[in-house]
Amino acid sequence: MKRDDLLDLNEVLQHPGRRIELDISTDLPDEADVDLVAPLDGTLDAVSTGNLLLLTGKFRTRAVLECARCVNPIELDLEFELDEQFAVEGTPSSYSQQDYARVKADEPFPLFDGNNLLVENLLRQGLLLAMPVQPLCAAGWDGPCAVADAAALPAARAAAGRPEFAALLNLLPEGASPETAQEEPAREETAREELASEETASEPAP
Repeated sequence: MKRDDLLDLNEVLQHPGRRIELDISTDLPDEADVDLVAPLDGTLDAVSTGNLLLLTGKFRTRAVLECARCVNPIELDLEFELDEQFAVEGTPSSYSQQDYARVKADEPFPLFDGNNLLVENLLRQGLLLAMPVQPLCAAGWDGPCAVADAAALPAARAAAGRPEFAALLNLLPEGASPETAQEEPAREETAREELASEETASEPAP
């Protein structure tokens, strides 16, 4: 690698079949979405078939992610492999003095500057794809987790309602509900009024 993260692949492109292997170590300083606690290390292998540029490699690192359950920071080891193919246009200069081979870059984000590979852009892409969709701490989804349980406690209490009302429910007759308990006094008052009306109607006129 020469300037920053640029890897000159022109020698490979102009000589199909010639292979280079490069040890790479980077902290991805421009990647704001990933917090690495160890360098991203690995080996990159590049070779051209004349029509395709083949890039392979295996990389590893350790990063801080957020647990999907308790949102606590956790450290995870991450590994991924690269197996990329890029179209090559033109005739390699080792075959013709009138032309030269060049990468036909058609990626939605830049991976090449001419025949120079933007190594960190390629590694960043591989690392993001290797990250788990829902990283979990050692407790997993079902194990005991003090942080997750503490966060869920207020919601559980709110869902259960005010605890002081629970004791009052024990005073209701068996099978009664709070709604029927509220309706019972009204029914009794109505019955008393109806009985009084009947007694008044049954009394003889003076």
